[in-house]
Amino acid sequence: MTPDQISAAIVDVLQALVDDGSVALPDGVPASVTVERPRQKGHGDYATNVALQLGKRAGLNPRELAALVQRRLEAVEGVSAVEIAGPGFLNITIDAGAQGQVAADVVAAGASYGGSDVLAGNRINVEFISANPTGPLHLGHTRWAVLGDAIGRVLQAAGAEVTREFYINDRGNQMDLFGASIEAAALGRPIPEDGYQGEYIADLAARIVADRPEIVDLPADERLVAFREAGYAVQLKDQQDQLDGFNTHFDVWFSERSLHEDTSHGSVTDTLKGLQDKGHLFEADGALWMRTTDFGDDRDRVLIRSNGVLTYFASDTAYYLNKRARGFDRCIYLLGADHHGYVGRLRAMAACAGDDPDSHIEVLIGQLVKILRDGEELRLSKRAGTMVTLDELVDEIGVDALRYSLARYPADSPLTLDVAEITKASNDNPVYYVQYGHARTCRMMENAADLGMSLPVEAGTFDPALLSHELEGQLLRALAEFPRVVASAAELREPHRIARYLEAMTSVFNKWYDTRECRMLPSGDEPVRPVNEARLMLVAATRTVLANGLGLLGVSAPERM
Repeated sequence: MTPDQISAAIVDVLQALVDDGSVALPDGVPASVTVERPRQKGHGDYATNVALQLGKRAGLNPRELAALVQRRLEAVEGVSAVEIAGPGFLNITIDAGAQGQVAADVVAAGASYGGSDVLAGNRINVEFISANPTGPLHLGHTRWAVLGDAIGRVLQAAGAEVTREFYINDRGNQMDLFGASIEAAALGRPIPEDGYQGEYIADLAARIVADRPEIVDLPADERLVAFREAGYAVQLKDQQDQLDGFNTHFDVWFSERSLHEDTSHGSVTDTLKGLQDKGHLFEADGALWMRTTDFGDDRDRVLIRSNGVLTYFASDTAYYLNKRARGFDRCIYLLGADHHGYVGRLRAMAACAGDDPDSHIEVLIGQLVKILRDGEELRLSKRAGTMVTLDELVDEIGVDALRYSLARYPADSPLTLDVAEITKASNDNPVYYVQYGHARTCRMMENAADLGMSLPVEAGTFDPALLSHELEGQLLRALAEFPRVVASAAELREPHRIARYLEAMTSVFNKWYDTRECRMLPSGDEPVRPVNEARLMLVAATRTVLANGLGLLGVSAPERM
């Protein structure tokens, strides 16, 4: 039995007590109850405080309500014992057969195990990275590339309809400076003082000229635009290739320019008109403002400056309403630590648009990452000049080690990673530890196949009650927790919960593996017995959960290491 199945059984017991008049619950029976693993041995397999929560509502002492639930719950198939502890806790022990069935359920579910429908019906847009197409992706983008992608994965696993979106900042003065920098490099001139530096500019110029030799002979004004647009196309393609290689994939690459060029619903022009109609805009000092202070912002925001130039906030507003017009119920933004001030203005902007900020918009702020090598912080890139690029990080650390190391911490915690620590092949390295655990399950299954063993479920001979060792019970309970961990990671936007779970589960698996009484393979010339087949099922279930969990983090599950 899984925790969710036990929760459902308790709900059924409560409903039966209400139906026969034994218990009165004026507010009705809850849809679910909390079921947790006890912290102390000897307190059963699971525990619930439902009697403490509902006792007052039922007009009963919690222990009295617990006794009523106890009698009925002990009659549920798969429950072997229920004990009342303290002021009314219920400690539940599961029958070995019911517990062992978890292994077969995991194997049967396969790649879908861990998924749920807790967020079904939600259409969620997750926007992350949002880089200018004027240079390589760097360390500042890397953490969001991991966390944004992992959040998207766990949201989907929890049943939500998710769109991962990259907002291309392809408008404004920085694009002209980018074009002028490439043009100068192509013509052998000094890069403008406020232009883009780094060897990558010369690389871009050489690639563009090699592809379009005639570009250097264009009239000056045409040439600048041509270099800007060609550089934009090449740099954006490089960013897309870098992210694909980093196992981070976007469903939509949204151009800021389109908000200004598109006259359909959601354009900047349409947005300003709609907000004007709602009465949230005003003119002052020759500029057009949004009255965001009405909704908690620290000051009102300019949309159009007195010189007629649109602000970034005007684009941000139009972009948000564009998402809402596309049918997204919730818009999640992942922003860096230097964007903390955006939280209030974005929420106020949503309120000005007539939305509920608590329901329709969510802003996650991430802290900075430092990478150390030989005790020194990596700061400069040979190619970019002022940054550590994503490509260089991948070359230095590797996709799996970098992704896992960034994913295993909350976004709002500053992070320092040491290259030597996160790349060493040691059990002290969490990514190696979990991946090696998966590789071990694969090797065990290969060894079983060499002996002619196959999963007993295929022959209908699996006896779950044979998985009765204490460590087998611990491993089965850990496997059963996975769907709840995934659901929690999705609801809280905290994929690091997946990583920490995988490490704890791998530890339980390794203890089981090292215990002689739990050998999966028969010893010597012993024949294959039903218990060996049952343990093979347990290994297969462990392999499934490790692979699924690593997949939610965008990390590979190697079969050999």
